[in-house]
Amino acid sequence: MTLERSINNDTINTNKSLSVQISLTGLSFLVTSSDNREVLFFSEEKFDNTTTPEEILTVIDSVIKSNEGLQHSFNQVTLLYATNLYTLVPVSLFDEKKASEYLKFNSKILANDFISHDTLKNQDLVVVYVPYININNYFFEKYGSFQYYHTTSILIRTIMNAEKFSNEAKVYLHVQTESFDCLIVKEGKLILCNTFSYRTPEDFIYYLLFCMEQLKLNPESTEVVLSGDIKKESEIYTIVYKYVRHVSFTSEKFSKLSFSENTEPHQHFVLKNSL
Repeated sequence: MTLERSINNDTINTNKSLSVQISLTGLSFLVTSSDNREVLFFSEEKFDNTTTPEEILTVIDSVIKSNEGLQHSFNQVTLLYATNLYTLVPVSLFDEKKASEYLKFNSKILANDFISHDTLKNQDLVVVYVPYININNYFFEKYGSFQYYHTTSILIRTIMNAEKFSNEAKVYLHVQTESFDCLIVKEGKLILCNTFSYRTPEDFIYYLLFCMEQLKLNPESTEVVLSGDIKKESEIYTIVYKYVRHVSFTSEKFSKLSFSENTEPHQHFVLKNSL
């Protein structure tokens, strides 16, 4: 399967697209205009505690029912699974019939888990992951045709397209509640992709500096680019800026969307570049 995979149903043409990012610690909903890529609606739901796919579906249903802007049809619906239940496999080594075998070495999966994958042909990689079938079924019944990917697939595709002609090493961090994705590129190649769990800003900076040290990257000269649930006022940004000389946000580099008067600009890079 490739990043063009979708679940088919009758397509209803409108001029709006819906993107939903799903994790065990929160949800994000993004509605954009397909004509001029203006953000028309953005909403977040954060969970006090890590929850289950069943509980997540209850929240999704509640959010959709309580927001009129989410109750009509869209010309495109995209689900993004932001979980740590994934792994990267070279295309040459991937066998779809053995998809669960790649995950069991670094993730706790159940015998009845459905395994999916995104193929990134330009990077010669396959992202193998576990989507939530109950949530997929809900969106199929609610909206009809939709696409679903792992957030790592979108991050890798977008970052590598932007960095394919760059020779300098660069660190990309996509921040979520209690976890962050770390992608490091150098000379147009992906040299690290991993997800780390954290509780405190000190945990966060430890993992970042450890990765940079292992790859012999100098915090005084290597640029670190932030996205996701982070602002300049956050403790995470403060501690990163304390140890890293060059820090920026993806919105300064990749933003393709404009924000209406009723929506606040945000750093949810995966959502903004998923369509």
